[in-house]
Amino acid sequence: MFLEIVKSKIHRVSVTEANLNYIGSITIDEDLIDATGLYENEKVQIVNINNGERIETYVIKGERGSGKICLNGAAARKFAVGDLVIIMSYALMTPEEAKNFKPKVVFPDSVTNRLIS
Repeated sequence: MFLEIVKSKIHRVSVTEANLNYIGSITIDEDLIDATGLYENEKVQIVNINNGERIETYVIKGERGSGKICLNGAAARKFAVGDLVIIMSYALMTPEEAKNFKPKVVFPDSVTNRLIS
């Protein structure tokens, strides 16, 4: 049996852009990607704290140090610039693996979206 466990989480970042005319995905500052162990093209779930929307899409690397969080394509209709979001990825693992697994969670500054030292 496999369990789906939270692998990584970016907690409370602000949407900096919503680009309806892009083919899809979420663009995330590469510093945040590295800090949480996300991979380019990895499936993520995004939860909008402001309106309760939840979507799944995939990660695109954004410019390092930019603080960029951009919802692209159809997702741009469900997220507005300034909305606070939580971005999560999940991994399949056995119950034995899950017992000792610790997800990578970051709490960036929710205004600048940059990592807090």
